[in-house]
Amino acid sequence: MRRVAITGTGTINALGHDVPATLAAFREGRCGISQLNFRDVDRLAIQIGAQIHDWTPEAYFNRQQITLYDKFTQFTLLAAKQAVAEAGLTFEGRIGLTSGVILGTAGGGLNTWDENYRVVYEEGKNRVHPFVVPKLMNNAAASHVSMEFGLRGPAFTVATACASSNHAMGLAFQMIRSGAATVMLTGGSEAMLCFGGVKAWEGLRVMSRDACRPFSGNRNGMVQGEGAGVFVFEDWDHARARGANILAEVVGFAMTADAQDIVMPSAQGAERAIAGAMEDARINPEAVGYINAHGTGTAANDKTECAAVSHAFGHHADKLMISSTKAMHGHVIGGTGAIELLACIMALRDGIVAPTIGYEEPDPECALDVVPNTARDARVDVVLSNAFAFGGLNAVLALRRA
Repeated sequence: MRRVAITGTGTINALGHDVPATLAAFREGRCGISQLNFRDVDRLAIQIGAQIHDWTPEAYFNRQQITLYDKFTQFTLLAAKQAVAEAGLTFEGRIGLTSGVILGTAGGGLNTWDENYRVVYEEGKNRVHPFVVPKLMNNAAASHVSMEFGLRGPAFTVATACASSNHAMGLAFQMIRSGAATVMLTGGSEAMLCFGGVKAWEGLRVMSRDACRPFSGNRNGMVQGEGAGVFVFEDWDHARARGANILAEVVGFAMTADAQDIVMPSAQGAERAIAGAMEDARINPEAVGYINAHGTGTAANDKTECAAVSHAFGHHADKLMISSTKAMHGHVIGGTGAIELLACIMALRDGIVAPTIGYEEPDPECALDVVPNTARDARVDVVLSNAFAFGGLNAVLALRRA
């Protein structure tokens, strides 16, 4: 099996429009959650989110492109361009034939759905733009990334709710490891912060009206975010041969299904995914120093995840650092695992563990080292990134210091 390197990173989210700004926010423990600003927000019970307020697509795309690109595609293309630029890759010739893209998203072009429902039902018009379907389809971002860079290998989208990005990155890792591809652009994006997107989540009654406080005894729900994270996964030998700067190594991946409940998580299913990622990576639990938690700030998720970690790691659980960055960038749903992978790379490369901000009081059922409120300097050699989705779908990645 081939080794898999990460050679490029890109992002846009509520904390910053690129990776350096996002990592600076992680180090500072800065919160990107604020008052939402879009049409009819006053009709919503939930009016906060990790929104990208200063987004101006005209600064990056021409009028024709904006007609074709939903916001989730715009975010993806910006992040992908950053990642490819950092990796220093071009895809001319044979490399383009053996490179591809796998991205995660849960909602796809939700802003396009929202806008066109208004056109038909509120404004009473009988026609919509002919490119509505190509704009809103879940694979739109993956297809446009493929076209932008000439990636003619495997290209598709994964939609597994909040685990979409981790599933996408895990599959990209497996393709390179098996020799099916040389380079894969992978990650995920989401742009659900519109009236319909927030209204739908309101119905679940899992949303906080004031803040996201993962693992804190007084937490009261999750907070939505938006954005994208894209990475260049590359065959290790190919990266070394061209003198690439290797940021981290992907060493393991596992996915499981709870087969239990459509919304309530299972500690057993999560534990099997955590243990499976370590087994796939051929690492002992004692080697893991940090876990980027799914950590949504809901009681069901936080308690279940802590139980899963405790069972999977046994006595070593007390020595682990586990933090949730969702209190900073919000829950980016299908894109969340990709943005969170940046915190994993920061821990490995820079020796800085991102904090769980908003932590105010202990919870006896979450009695782990959650790195409360302040980033921590620590040498970390192996990390895990957890994602547990509605539908009982779990995906865990293992990364190692390069």
